[in-house]
Amino acid sequence: MIYILFVLGFLLLIKGADILVEGASSIAKRNNIPELVIGLTIVSFGTSMPELIVNLLASFDGSSELAIGNILGSNVANVLLILGVAAIFSPLPIKKSIYFTEIPISLLATFMVGFLANADLFVDVKGLTLSRYDGAILLFFFGLFMTYIYVVSNTKQEEQNAIHADSTFLSNAKSIAYVAAGSIGLFIGGKWVVDGAFEIALLFGLSETFIGLTVVAIGTSLPELVTSVIAARKGQADMAVGNVVGSNIFNLLWILGISSLIRPLPFDVVSNSDILMVIGSGTLLIVAIVIGRKAMIGRTMGTIFVLTYICYLAYLVSRG
Repeated sequence: MIYILFVLGFLLLIKGADILVEGASSIAKRNNIPELVIGLTIVSFGTSMPELIVNLLASFDGSSELAIGNILGSNVANVLLILGVAAIFSPLPIKKSIYFTEIPISLLATFMVGFLANADLFVDVKGLTLSRYDGAILLFFFGLFMTYIYVVSNTKQEEQNAIHADSTFLSNAKSIAYVAAGSIGLFIGGKWVVDGAFEIALLFGLSETFIGLTVVAIGTSLPELVTSVIAARKGQADMAVGNVVGSNIFNLLWILGISSLIRPLPFDVVSNSDILMVIGSGTLLIVAIVIGRKAMIGRTMGTIFVLTYICYLAYLVSRG
């Protein structure tokens, strides 16, 4: 049965992502909200639900390696695998606000998690950890990020009026129903896929850290992958990129904040290499934008992203 649900989970992910993008896009048009803002908020919340559920369960169970590995692995997969695959399907133009503001915020959030996790080194305390105080700090900065999104939404509302003047869209009730149904489909599908993948991984005797960084991370990132690819193919690049960058910020500040607030998460020093990989993937994203003739991620850079991710997986296997 778990293998049947594993397959059905993929189908739910695809359909859930499709109607979530449609509902969220309609909300953006009807309420004159920029699609980038929708991608950074509603879509990011919906596609981050699998990571949230996995981490909440892992925190309650005391499985810190799974919780931290899930977030770091998902963030690497979000940039290298998801944006890479999405760019291969359709080149992704990047707005200035993304590489001037959202991507730097994501990098700063990564540095913050790395600093808080290693802060005990400065006070000579045995064992590193993300404490409840660290969780409160992360949630505080998440609140600041949401305030920034609110300001962006208000300042860009006038320019969206002209863009959406002749657009057709769903009713508010139907749009909300689409977003709700899509999020539920993503959550259930993500859970079935992760549960199935987890069982398959256990058959090979893999470690909790490795499972968190690879199987669970990729499994919980599938909603972002499907959502971004569908959004890119529909020509909604803002939502595709905003979804990934927003999800990374949500994962670091919101999900890790809540997880460590529930129960302090012991941090393994070896995970610092994964934090460096998250920073490296964000830096590669900026480089991809800068070296191109236009601010976009083309098919060539998308292929480089995917190949880099494959090399990272090979490193994880060699690391054990």
